[in-house]
Amino acid sequence: MAKHKKLQTFYASDTWRKFRMRIIAERGLRCEYCGERVVHSRELTLHHIEELTLENVNDRAVSLNPDNIQVVHHACHNKIHRRGKAKTGQQVYIVYGPPLSGKTSYVKDRMMPGDLVVDYDSLYTGISFLPIYDKPNEILPNVRLVHNQLLDNIKTRYGRWNNAWIIGGYADKYKREKLAGETGAELILLPASREECVERLKADTNRKKRMTEWTGYIDNWFAAYVE
Repeated sequence: MAKHKKLQTFYASDTWRKFRMRIIAERGLRCEYCGERVVHSRELTLHHIEELTLENVNDRAVSLNPDNIQVVHHACHNKIHRRGKAKTGQQVYIVYGPPLSGKTSYVKDRMMPGDLVVDYDSLYTGISFLPIYDKPNEILPNVRLVHNQLLDNIKTRYGRWNNAWIIGGYADKYKREKLAGETGAELILLPASREECVERLKADTNRKKRMTEWTGYIDNWFAAYVE
């Protein structure tokens, strides 16, 4: 995990988020790889033409240079990066961090069709048809049942999925390391300060309507987190 931490910190930063929003606003809602237009900016990501590495991530002429950026679909981004690479077997990743640290966006930028994604928020939506920010306690036992079954499938490598992404807070060090051991997963922390998470909450049109509730989620994570 350590070798990726610098890149994860960069992609989770407000500097990168603001840069991303500015570039998409300037170029419009269109994939520059396949030419297809989209409805929402969340369907697009920024691709570094000169690949971002540990050596150049702090070089703004590479990391934050509009001339080094291509606006693309998430799927097209994955095609660009994985084109010509042979499949090396099922890999598992646990992407964790505080609420609003960018975990879902991180996975969308890297997953491919055929990958398995296990995420509480998406499971709530899938079995309730409610918005992703609305999590009624009444269906929590059902969500946990489906969630645990998917984790069991990953542990036993059941199914023909390619790679698996497990998204969650996982503030408890013992629990996340235990899950990583059981699933053979690589742990990927998306670092963000409490202040950054709260600012992102204020900018989220839907979640800020439940400001007290989501601030509580953020505070609970930081209170429980052990590195």
